[in-house]
Amino acid sequence: MTNTYRSPGKTTLTPDVLLTIARMAALGVEGVQEMAPARGGGRHMIGRAQDGVRIAVEDNQVSVELFLVLKHDHNIRDVSRDVQRQVARAIAEMTGMEIGHVNIHIQDIDYPEEA
Repeated sequence: MTNTYRSPGKTTLTPDVLLTIARMAALGVEGVQEMAPARGGGRHMIGRAQDGVRIAVEDNQVSVELFLVLKHDHNIRDVSRDVQRQVARAIAEMTGMEIGHVNIHIQDIDYPEEA
């Protein structure tokens, strides 16, 4: 006897789901202080400016633009690469979608106030 399972329907994701996954993955990387307001954006990009993330989905492929403020005591290149890897991994694992690119825009460096 063969057990055949049929899916009862389909799953859809709102753009907010992808924005949240990308934002939380980026903030989880050591050296990221916070998200910065997103600037500009391509004509197919979606996102909320205050979240620091822009997302485009085309042919089941996700492209991400992240706008970050980094901590002053971390290497920019290393943090950027870690963010790219973590965001791509999180989106791919959680949604099954392919990643087109993850572009990082460093908007500022957070230096402590001097007394």
